[in-house]
Amino acid sequence: MGLIQLVYPPVCSGCGKIVGRPAALCPECWATVRFIERPFCDITGVPFDHDRGEGLISPQAIANPPAYAKARAAVFHDGVARKIVHGLKYSDRADLAAMMAEWMIRAGRDVVDDSDVIIAVPLHRGRLFARRYNQSAELARTLAGIAGKPFLPGVLRRVRATRQQVGLGLKARQDNVRGAFLTVPEQAQRFVGLKVLLVDDVLTTGSTVEAATRSLLRAGAAQVNVLTFARVASQGEETLYA
Repeated sequence: MGLIQLVYPPVCSGCGKIVGRPAALCPECWATVRFIERPFCDITGVPFDHDRGEGLISPQAIANPPAYAKARAAVFHDGVARKIVHGLKYSDRADLAAMMAEWMIRAGRDVVDDSDVIIAVPLHRGRLFARRYNQSAELARTLAGIAGKPFLPGVLRRVRATRQQVGLGLKARQDNVRGAFLTVPEQAQRFVGLKVLLVDDVLTTGSTVEAATRSLLRAGAAQVNVLTFARVASQGEETLYA
């Protein structure tokens, strides 16, 4: 054990108890994390209440097909998982990205393998200045290193400052991010004709990744898959997984 770990021993990312290695959870916190497992919609990743077989699609995805090909998330956005997201996002805990990316690859191996390059959902420059780094880019960079895929920073920009999505309904979220993303024309050749993996920290209604996906497809991406660390459970999902 190094001198730094002797002076500042690693603590659980959920409760602060001392653990064996940095960016880890104690057994008690680990037991409370709600991992998203099959069965779920093959397109949106929304969990089903029972196993309906491989490759089945939810009624919502049939009625309103998303722009992306598939979306996956590792955990539900509650409890310890929510603390982890907030640690990375607001508390300069960039060290959490490695653990989070490992969980994401485990949950989204199919979309990782089915993608050629990795792009992060960008922050507007004003919010980036305030936070000092983009948490989604940290996840994407780390994930790309683990998966051995190219990470393409700077090809997608958030050109319009949007309101925080927290507390907004679906229609308000869609209106909030409409026209917010722009693919940099001189960078587009880096992914034209390729399958893109779009990475974000949390999926709520999908409005943000939908808007970003449409921008990438217009610029020439062959396909866009989505991978997030967490997803916010709908009321029905909360009932199923409570």
